[in-house]
Amino acid sequence: MKQRIVPILTVVCAIFAFWYVACIPMNVQETLTAAERAGAVVTPDNARDRAEVGRFALMVQNLDTLGGSWSVDRARLPAPHQVAVELWDSTWNEEVHGRRGIVKSGSLSNRSLIYHGGVTLGATVVGFLIGSGLGVLLAIGIVHSRTMDMSVMPWAIVSQTIPIVALAPMIIVVLYSIGVQGLIPKAVISAYLSFFPVVVGMVKGLRSPDAMQTDLLRTYNASKSDAFWKLRLPSSVPYLFTSLKVGIAASLVGAIVGELPVQRGGLGARMLGGSYYGQTDQIWAALFFAAALAAILVAIIGWIEARTLKRMGVQQ
Repeated sequence: MKQRIVPILTVVCAIFAFWYVACIPMNVQETLTAAERAGAVVTPDNARDRAEVGRFALMVQNLDTLGGSWSVDRARLPAPHQVAVELWDSTWNEEVHGRRGIVKSGSLSNRSLIYHGGVTLGATVVGFLIGSGLGVLLAIGIVHSRTMDMSVMPWAIVSQTIPIVALAPMIIVVLYSIGVQGLIPKAVISAYLSFFPVVVGMVKGLRSPDAMQTDLLRTYNASKSDAFWKLRLPSSVPYLFTSLKVGIAASLVGAIVGELPVQRGGLGARMLGGSYYGQTDQIWAALFFAAALAAILVAIIGWIEARTLKRMGVQQ
């Protein structure tokens, strides 16, 4: 256990140390402006001249005022402890002590990351189920049909070259024009991103049995149906779960991107709102919340994978 924890903690500490150091040059302009307003002497002595000086030059000329780089309001790069405070305030404090929180109002506050995370989670799960189901069906068709393999697979690959940021508004506009609103448009974008990893992984898994195994089934005069259910499908299970882990993460990204044009709740709308008002700590808090949500979803699939493979008698 110690051999696993120590390397992880080392990397995490190195990341946070680099983050704190990076806050100094990123926030030096704002730090000097705040120090000047507080009565400190800074060089150059006005904001216009400082805008023409490089960040590292400003750091060298004002070493005694750089301590404020980690406590700047509306910082370009908020410090880790500022993000942690925003996470705490927008989850526990908002729901427990806020007048709109679940303790006082009986429902989740629309200012809470928990509320926005739930909105994103709903679109993520629905899109993931749709994308995964289509991906599995498409993979089965590709493996069993030479025509589909030659015609559909290249289009599936080409579809992933289209930037989702450009495609998402088009999907939402088209669906809204025919009266489809709410969760479905975001789920469609999530499904678009999640189906491709499942297709690739499932195709690889269904084709994983070697020639000796398929020849043995032919010797037993097994039908294609028997070969699929007794050989190909069980062999594809490890590949399927690996692709599902990638697919659920991609589905979460799709849901967040789909929320940007709509701006009716969700982590994507939360990030966009933070960018509008210069609240970078709000953006970073939403990013960390999304990362934690993705980790939980991947862990759930990993738990299902372990249970499934154990039932199948696979040694892990």
